[in-house]
Amino acid sequence: MAQTPAVEEPAASTLDDVIVTARRAGAPMWTVERGDSVVILIGSIEGVPRDYAWRPDALEAATRESRRILYPMVARASPADLLRMVWRIRTIARLPNGTTIADHVPPELLARLERLKADERSDSWRTESLVGLSFDLLKDAGRERGGRGARTVVQDAARAARVPGEPVGVVRGDELIDNLITLPPSTYLRCVEAATTAAEAGPAGAAARLDAWSGLRVPEVLANPLDQALGLCWPSGDPDIAPVVRRLWAEATNAALDQAGVTLGVAPLRILAEPGGVLDQLEAQGLDPRGPEWKPRP
Repeated sequence: MAQTPAVEEPAASTLDDVIVTARRAGAPMWTVERGDSVVILIGSIEGVPRDYAWRPDALEAATRESRRILYPMVARASPADLLRMVWRIRTIARLPNGTTIADHVPPELLARLERLKADERSDSWRTESLVGLSFDLLKDAGRERGGRGARTVVQDAARAARVPGEPVGVVRGDELIDNLITLPPSTYLRCVEAATTAAEAGPAGAAARLDAWSGLRVPEVLANPLDQALGLCWPSGDPDIAPVVRRLWAEATNAALDQAGVTLGVAPLRILAEPGGVLDQLEAQGLDPRGPEWKPRP
């Protein structure tokens, strides 16, 4: 009797392989599908130290298998722009018209700042611009510069594998500085208040934020004082730039869902998961962003 030939199991598609691989990454990620299009959104945060262990290998593998990459908006400047920026930054280093911090913040916040700055040798912080003061406070809170977060991991892997990518938008560097110069100090009061709270929490609060991020506890990250301050302070909290960035990410995600294959996007976690953010908008369209819970529990 003739044997019935064995039926070969269909090989797992590259698309499914990429999705499964990406889900092993030690960072919050969501998969959104529409037809034959898949968008993988990675929620990135600033300040992931190079020596912080968060399992980036799976994210590197998913990057190599993606068709295209979406990166955060970038600032670009010509050499002439850079010279103008340096000059303009000098003009915003101090508060205007010989005023002090006491002229721009309420007494309760001033008292908190004085407690935080009690051990400093100089009182120069009292005449520093609110933007400059917020940078100092965020440093006291344990904010890390540079490092190797999700964005850097994806950029390095995409460059090595020659996976094409582009930022969701571009802004001129001198435009950012213009905003700092023209907006009154009161614009950044909420930033200083949040940065003060983050500085009071100290490096322990920054460490808790990192652990919540790598542990995929998204609401805990967004509730962290340092993360809230970074979301309110320049440049992320710039009142002119921030709405544009949020709109660009929503538009870029929807455009990617109209293209076949896998698009991997590295977006700021807050823009994805905040109330009314990209994930809420996708859900409102009837789509199903699969990944960690991003809404706080009642």
